[in-house]
Amino acid sequence: MIPLALTAQCDAPAPFVTRLRRARSDHPHDSWCVATTTAQSVWCGLRGLIQLDCPAASLDGDVVLVDPGADRAERMLRAGSRHNSLLVTERCDQLCTMCSQPPKKTHTDRFALLTEACLLAERDAVIGITGGEPTLFKHALLGMIETVLSERPDLRFHVLSNGQHFERGDIERLRAPHYRRVVWGIPLYADDADLHDRIVGKAGAFERLHDSFDHLLLAGARVELRTVLLANALDRLPYLARHVVVLLSHVEQWSLMGLENIGFARSRWAKLYVDLRTQFGPLGEALDIATLHGLPARLFNLPLCHVPSAFRHHAVASISDWKQRFAAGCASCRARSDCSGFFEWHPAHLLDEVEPL
Repeated sequence: MIPLALTAQCDAPAPFVTRLRRARSDHPHDSWCVATTTAQSVWCGLRGLIQLDCPAASLDGDVVLVDPGADRAERMLRAGSRHNSLLVTERCDQLCTMCSQPPKKTHTDRFALLTEACLLAERDAVIGITGGEPTLFKHALLGMIETVLSERPDLRFHVLSNGQHFERGDIERLRAPHYRRVVWGIPLYADDADLHDRIVGKAGAFERLHDSFDHLLLAGARVELRTVLLANALDRLPYLARHVVVLLSHVEQWSLMGLENIGFARSRWAKLYVDLRTQFGPLGEALDIATLHGLPARLFNLPLCHVPSAFRHHAVASISDWKQRFAAGCASCRARSDCSGFFEWHPAHLLDEVEPL
């Protein structure tokens, strides 16, 4: 597992963003390495010296947020990684039964720092935005996106949202050309309003979500529909597929995602987890319906050997590199480089249930 939080020592008076460079740089937001060992490195920039508990070779090109008061540095954008996401808030107005990032009531506004970090991103990067629920702070979020894309039109954003806060008044704003470089990843868990609302822990969420879909359609927004595979909604997947192709045919992609054993799902795993090796039928039918209607459907977070061969072309190697692991039995698999593998925290007793391809 790749560490994203590092112990840091720095005398700066307030948190700041800097890009780490092994060679000296004249960029005002860069800090360059002045010393390194196999365990630590020291960097120098306009904010003074920074000591990090990681060798320089592992950090070169990373954009970090240094918090001197907490003796901590966050690796916000890792050089060369395709899996960079920024957590903008831990507040949320839903309480999903399988939430991997249980919400908190507090919020620290870091949008100015996040904007700085984005402006230092590698060329042509895709930056994920996640929470909590980012659109609880919609004005600040959209302002950050617009500022960054005005200065860095090479960048793109992928924003995870529960879709509860888009309004008619947002339509004109979201029609701006910048937003062609933004994809909104929005979950829908069932075609049945009551079941969806129970999964997300919020009455009326299904209806409000579809209001938002209407606004996003009128704005010409790019939408990725996301569905976590849950035992209590598995049998309704074909019905959900028909709902999507009829009422939400404007979405760019339907992503069906394996359950992550963290957060609320950890204590509810036995009730929520779907073993697709024996229960793939409803998912396969849903994929066939999507394909028949020309809707791109993808499988995320699922090892290839758990997916029947006829459906493996839907599977994406999607698990972020910093939290990905493989079972010992995967070593001989010819498809490993194209496989998601497992989350680092996948139940240990399930890791060995693989069949090398």
